[in-house]
Amino acid sequence: MPMPKANSTIRERLAWEVTPALYDEIRSLWIAHSKAEDARDLDGLIATLAETCVYEIVPTGQRWQGHDGARSFYLSFLSAFPDVHFDLQDIVIGPQGVIEVTRMIGTHRGLWAGLPATGQRVDTLIVIHFPWNPDARKFDGERVYFDRSALESQLG
Repeated sequence: MPMPKANSTIRERLAWEVTPALYDEIRSLWIAHSKAEDARDLDGLIATLAETCVYEIVPTGQRWQGHDGARSFYLSFLSAFPDVHFDLQDIVIGPQGVIEVTRMIGTHRGLWAGLPATGQRVDTLIVIHFPWNPDARKFDGERVYFDRSALESQLG
């Protein structure tokens, strides 16, 4: 079987073999990423990402690329929700990466996803895809999905 490449098609990615060692590697990196996020450790977050990483808020079409883009995304997000907390609801880990379903809870204190600060409390379900980059052995960013109208209704 050929070595997996980060730019593989979905059909090629579906054929990627999962081994206990690869599962453990991806899971450990996701744990490190989550701990760094909880600690607001930007360097720790960046250390889990491939240089080619892309951060995307799917409902708004916003995208940030590379380590500088990831840093910008996090600075913006954590400024907008300085007290954000994630309550993990479900997770799937495989050779293609991680899918996390989580409840995002926090106070909207700054511009985010095109929405000006409201001071309102947010409690919304989001789905985050962390694509695995087998070349870098790190995540290739995050794709964040949520119901924008549900979020906007909470913000008033």
